[in-house]
Amino acid sequence: MDPVQQLYFTTAAIIVVIGIYCVIYSRNMIKTIIGIEIITAAVNLNFLALGSKAGAVDSLAQSIVFTSIVIGAAIAAIALSLIIQVFRHYRTTDLRKLRRLRW
Repeated sequence: MDPVQQLYFTTAAIIVVIGIYCVIYSRNMIKTIIGIEIITAAVNLNFLALGSKAGAVDSLAQSIVFTSIVIGAAIAAIALSLIIQVFRHYRTTDLRKLRRLRW
């Protein structure tokens, strides 16, 4: 394995850990969405690292990452609009307070 690819994989693993930490320990819905987007960025970095050969990136890997970025942006926009509606209705974005509402 190329040392540059090893660096990319290590960086992606660190970014995934940061994203998972943000998703698990965050009480705010916006921070949770940001954590999910961080994990998506790490997955995209892995796709590009796996598609690289001798300094050039395969066009299939680039197209998969581009499609993932577009879909991730659409999902983030929908999630943020839902968060705005939840905040308007309940006046909070705290996930623990919202969990208590279902009982």
